[in-house]
Amino acid sequence: MTPKIVRLAILVSFLTGLIVSARPAAAAGSCAALSAQTPSSPECDAEIAAFPEPSVIQLAADSRALGRYTFMRLFHGEDGSQPVTLYDNAGGNPIRTVDPGFNFVTVTRQVGDWYEVNSGEWVRAADLRAQTASTFAGVAIVEQPQYPLAWIAINTYTAEYPGGEQIIDLARLHFRYDLVNVYATVEVDGHNWYLIAPGEWVYHTWVAMAKPVARPEGVSGRWVAVDLYEQTLVAYENDTMVFATLISSGLAGWDTNEGLFNIWARFESDHMSGSEGASDFYSLENVPYTMYFDGEISLHGTYWHDGFGYRHSHGCVNLSVTDAHWLFNWTSPAESREAAVYVYSSGVYS
Repeated sequence: MTPKIVRLAILVSFLTGLIVSARPAAAAGSCAALSAQTPSSPECDAEIAAFPEPSVIQLAADSRALGRYTFMRLFHGEDGSQPVTLYDNAGGNPIRTVDPGFNFVTVTRQVGDWYEVNSGEWVRAADLRAQTASTFAGVAIVEQPQYPLAWIAINTYTAEYPGGEQIIDLARLHFRYDLVNVYATVEVDGHNWYLIAPGEWVYHTWVAMAKPVARPEGVSGRWVAVDLYEQTLVAYENDTMVFATLISSGLAGWDTNEGLFNIWARFESDHMSGSEGASDFYSLENVPYTMYFDGEISLHGTYWHDGFGYRHSHGCVNLSVTDAHWLFNWTSPAESREAAVYVYSSGVYS
């Protein structure tokens, strides 16, 4: 077969849930021997040249899932501190108000400068703000990683050595959501620095790493691990990593609970609301691909922010719409509908 056909076969095998044969991870190489005193070596540079990027397949943004709904935020057009009024028809009579907050609705139709957002509920065009969902997506892992893979969390310039100053040079600029290998880890003053390219070191908080974790006792088949410290999710077939991505878990005060859970309910779309009467009141219609695993806490798609890799929620595990759709489908077979969800922290975070 041609290389193109081979690559397509691998992708089809992955998407249908088959485990792709994986070569064993390579033993620690030349880069693992680097230190603060010896931050580079010709041998390490050659090793990086041989394995310049993670062996993964980037998922494409799921245009069908992203285009399924038109999401709009309710926001008073003249004074954002005021509630938004909903009417019984275009230009009709007021029927209720929605307090200021993080409130999203789905538009069903338009008449002039009025939009219907629920059956029989209309709002002025001036009181709506368009919301574009993130196109970020995770990766299918076709071979077990030889090196930890990570996403750049913020646009950043690299340092020449661990603990060094960032060098402002466009050749050293890495953009948010770029995917990289971590070839070496060196600790300086109690903080880790990662080597992501020859002579390019980044501080540990500048990236989010998908770390492998041991399968919890009693868990088999398909399961997912959520690392609160790294803000990443890895999907497994038994002990084999098959998918990895970024997430956003609960903010301080709404921390996502650690522990071993199981998916107990799932909905292609669900309504979520909370913090009634508070400044952080939210009402989210049609939250896509929702999988509840810890009471009212769920894995779900998120169309209202693009902050993956950082804590952002009221306790749920936020995924991009594309990633949530993939995970929803992957856990849909009867034997996987109650897949285990292992939530842990690989480090101390605040």
